[in-house]
This record gives sequence, structure tokens and C-alpha cells, in this order.
Amino acid sequence: MLSITSKYALRALSHMASLPNGSEVLSRQIAQSAEIPGNYLSKILLVLRNAGFLDSHRGKGGGYRLQKRPKDIPLLDVVELFEGIQTKSTCLLGKFHECSDDNPCSAHPSWSDARNAYIRFLKSTTIADISKHPTASKKRRA
Repeated sequence: MLSITSKYALRALSHMASLPNGSEVLSRQIAQSAEIPGNYLSKILLVLRNAGFLDSHRGKGGGYRLQKRPKDIPLLDVVELFEGIQTKSTCLLGKFHECSDDNPCSAHPSWSDARNAYIRFLKSTTIADISKHPTASKKRRA
């Protein structure tokens, strides 16, 4: 359901969340660890930095670090940067097909339930929850 760009952004942030608090990391280290092409990652990191998720410093000892705590970054906030997901219901058949609860298309009931569950997941799951760092998340895993 996610574009490759969103997946890469989530991988990069998850990797950064797995590092000790406040650690700076070079983009090439993120690229290698998260298996993301370097040039592609540079563009993603720029968007994340401009959106306030990351700080960056140039020069020796520089790199990227999370500006927000991983538990304060819902997946929806990241995915919206790259997907433009709207939290209001839209029609599965396209933006030019109007449907609603009062005037549903043939896919409306099933799509509405699936879309709402997807949005709830993105809102309630944070970067900390998907991070490999055992203390990054407070949610218990089964």
C-alpha cells in the first residue's frame, strides 16, 4: 500500500531510532544499514529535514539525527509527506468518482472499512514501534 519512497523514509527513520538517543549518523551509513540507494536517500532526508523530523550538520562529526523522539512520530505524519494521504474518506474508484455513505459506489462499504483501519494503524503506530531498538518503544510485542 505504500510507495517505495514512503517505505524508504520509514526504514531510514526506524534505523535512526534504533541508535542511542541524539546520535548523529551519516547518510551513507543509513543507506547501507537500511538498504536504500544513496542518491534516493539524500532526497528523502531533505524532505524529512525540511518537515522538522531531522536535524543535519555538515562537516566533521556531522550527519543527521532525529529532531523528535521516535515515540512522537506517527507513521501517518511521515507517509503523508510522500503520499499525500488524506484522513478523510475518498473513493477507491478515483477522485472524479463521487461517492459517500449516502451515495456509495459499489466498492464503498468494503473500501471504507479497509481504509479506516489503515489510517488508524498509521495514526496509532510510531517510529518507535517499528524501530529495532528494544527500548525505543513502550508498546509490548507479542
